[in-house]
Amino acid sequence: MNKIDESLLAGVPPFRRLERRQIREILDLAVSKRFDEGVAVFSEGMPAERFYLLLDGYIRAVKTTPGGEHIIAMHIAPGQLFGIAAALGRDTYPATAMTAAETLALSWPMRLWDEFTSKYDGFASETYKVVGDRMQDIQSQLSELATQAVEQRLASALLRMVNQSGRKVDNGIEIAFPVTRQNISEMTGTTLHTVSRVLSAWQKQGIVESTRRHIVVTEPHQLVLLSGVAG
Repeated sequence: MNKIDESLLAGVPPFRRLERRQIREILDLAVSKRFDEGVAVFSEGMPAERFYLLLDGYIRAVKTTPGGEHIIAMHIAPGQLFGIAAALGRDTYPATAMTAAETLALSWPMRLWDEFTSKYDGFASETYKVVGDRMQDIQSQLSELATQAVEQRLASALLRMVNQSGRKVDNGIEIAFPVTRQNISEMTGTTLHTVSRVLSAWQKQGIVESTRRHIVVTEPHQLVLLSGVAG
């Protein structure tokens, strides 16, 4: 692969507490790979042979329920590790990693995980902080699924994507990766029909602008009120 400049990773957990030469050592052991949109980097339950750092693109972590339904547990943004089964004490992947856009990732053999966490100060602590944050996000999502009305769940899901990937555009805040109504249905445990109905209503009210694979939140404050966070 083309050599990646270690300065690009200097601000990224779990590298931000490492010296440049240490980052270089880790990078020299990495393999770089590009993935098309809509493919699985790995699947839930597969032996966890590698762990990954997302350089560009977005990853959807998808879990399958005992009934065979797909639930989108979270989106992973550039600069984050994923597939870190060893950090969870597992030897299989806990979810499927689907690319939400064209994606570039680095990966390392899982056997290097223990070496990295013991040899490089900060690698483990920064990583476990990320794992803790993700667990908290998933807990919030499960709580929303159990307790919130449909509109609140949809508003919370859109706000989460805005927080993970939002970029300012002329008419509001755009979710930076392609997102379909089916994706939102899988994030919120809601039927496709209901997602379409609510998004259409919000579009009429000027809260969002939604096309087939593209969402701009035009009134973020209204979405916060709808999610119940402010109340």
